[in-house]
Amino acid sequence: MRNTSQIIGFFLFRFLIFSPVAFSQNDEGWVLHSSGTVNEFPATMANGRIGIVTSPNPLTFSKIILSGVYDKESETGVSRIVKGIVFANLEIKLNGQMITPGNMDHITQAFDMKRARLETNFEYAGKVKISVQLYALYSMPYCGMLDVAVTALSDCELEVQNRMDAPKGIKDASGSFRIQKDIGVVLPMQQLMGKTEFKHYVIASTAAFLFEARAPELKEHKTLDDESVGFSVKISKGQRFSFALAGSECNGEDMSDPKTESERMVTALLLRKKSEVLDDHFAAWDDIWKHDIIIEGDLKAQQAVRLGLFNLFSSVRKDSRLSVPPMGLTSQGYCGHVFWDMELWMFPVILAFDKDLAKTILDYRFDRLQKAKQKARNFGYKGAMFPWESDDTGEEATPAWALTGTLEHHITADIGIACWNYYRVTKDKEWLQSTGYPMLKEIADFWVSRVKKGNDGMYHINNVVGANEFFENIDDNAFTNASAITVLRYATQAAQAINKSPDSLWNTVASKISILHFANGVTRENTTYNGDTVKQADVNLLSYPLEYYTDKDQMRKDLEYYEPRMDSDGPAMSHSVLSVIYSRLGECEKAYQLFGQSYLPNQRGPFGLMSESKYSNNPYFNTGAGGMLQAVLYGFAGLEICDNGLVQVISLSGKPGSCLPREWKSLTIKGLQGRQETVKVVTR
Repeated sequence: MRNTSQIIGFFLFRFLIFSPVAFSQNDEGWVLHSSGTVNEFPATMANGRIGIVTSPNPLTFSKIILSGVYDKESETGVSRIVKGIVFANLEIKLNGQMITPGNMDHITQAFDMKRARLETNFEYAGKVKISVQLYALYSMPYCGMLDVAVTALSDCELEVQNRMDAPKGIKDASGSFRIQKDIGVVLPMQQLMGKTEFKHYVIASTAAFLFEARAPELKEHKTLDDESVGFSVKISKGQRFSFALAGSECNGEDMSDPKTESERMVTALLLRKKSEVLDDHFAAWDDIWKHDIIIEGDLKAQQAVRLGLFNLFSSVRKDSRLSVPPMGLTSQGYCGHVFWDMELWMFPVILAFDKDLAKTILDYRFDRLQKAKQKARNFGYKGAMFPWESDDTGEEATPAWALTGTLEHHITADIGIACWNYYRVTKDKEWLQSTGYPMLKEIADFWVSRVKKGNDGMYHINNVVGANEFFENIDDNAFTNASAITVLRYATQAAQAINKSPDSLWNTVASKISILHFANGVTRENTTYNGDTVKQADVNLLSYPLEYYTDKDQMRKDLEYYEPRMDSDGPAMSHSVLSVIYSRLGECEKAYQLFGQSYLPNQRGPFGLMSESKYSNNPYFNTGAGGMLQAVLYGFAGLEICDNGLVQVISLSGKPGSCLPREWKSLTIKGLQGRQETVKVVTR
């Protein structure tokens, strides 16, 4: 086996020397800058309902991802999250010459996380300067906007056309352009709609130009292969001309008449001032950013942490009753399905800040509880058995060839653990009565039916895939067994909290589920494990987040054994969880080193977007961001979820905060759930 520290050192060196990520010292960690290229790795502006993914051409998008909307990937395939209609494909001609990415000069971009916008500036032929700002409007979650400003460096004529495109998978697409005048106001709107290929959901998009001053005349252009809407205008030297293109993305999953609803949304935008619409968007993000992590003394870490928060916050909405896929709303990666990534990696971060966002994630699971109960019955078990990959239906969405969908059962415990942690932090007994306990009860009943009593008098969980997916169809996986023990105990506590009688079998089974060890005391990952490479953290999850182990010698023993056995191409989260454990052991330098390994080698230019592994190019990986942020919150800041809520533990030095890196002057956590005061940790 190659030396892990040598591999990591190489990638850290490579990142620091060759990364195209550009950091500004003047924006206090809020703005990511790039120059000379556009979207080598595309950024995404999202608002919890739509994710607008950029393209190399700042005048258009590569795709729009629709949260919670799924259709089959093929006639015999599994479901896949749906791409919406791209409502913005702007073409700009200057004096008859087309402006393209190939002839744009002096390109710069600014990814403004505070205001949730991506701004691109460029020049063309020394004749114009153009600024393009992209928004996924948070205040109108099915809408987006391109805001364009053109400054003339010489007299010129500008021709602007917009075309709407239906992606592959949208069938029977048909478009229209009309100018509504019967209400006393001119409302020119462009529309394209079609149906998803198999479920036949209607997908409808409406777009319109918005102008600050008097609108130029809009004209429709049609050819055999294309149709567009546009205008032309003459601009004098020194004059600034601006316009916006706003669009809506509606679908038949969320509304009964998406065509008409998309028109209404754009009508509302046309009848308002653009500045008012954007002010509402900024105000919504100002409210979101009341929850923040502030790192003094390390701009690189500050920007990476803020980018992680930005992607988590922009991937989910309050009251949507939707969850978040591993890649958020940035792509169709993993078909946009929902995994344990949410409950174990993203959820603890969201729960620390916003109970309403956390609640909507658990609502997603509760809405699919009956399907989970049906799946348990189908496989001969009781209670509820949640799918490894989940979509809108609540049925198993994993491809049949993957054993994870058949055997990776720890997700059912992960969901229950998230439920109890939500109650521990919020103390919302009404929610526990109506939602949390009904799920915990069914989950506990599942595990009681899932275990098998052996001749040794212990209960065993056989035929599983654990967190370490390199081993399939194994027995007594450490993380699966410990998570089952944990959730069985939580179910008993939940019943007692609402004055119900827990099933006595829950504690009986929990007390006798087998956790294996080698002769030297190291936890054995499964009955056949003998020191092989592991895909990702499995045994170490017993120390955190399960807290099944609290003995520091056991925690350290498992760390020292499994850390060098982690796959060098594994996902980002392993180093994050190891960082938390080292923080809790008081080993600050080691915790900080692993924190760096959890994100630095995975960053991709030009903005430092996080990919899944050191070698992959699939940003943005929300799961990895969740792990990195847990290293900050539950490691460096010393936070812990316990029966008293979200508390800050005392470090080995006797000071609040478990382990602040010496490279940081201070760490401040704003807007924590249930706390009026700001949590601040300063260097020793």
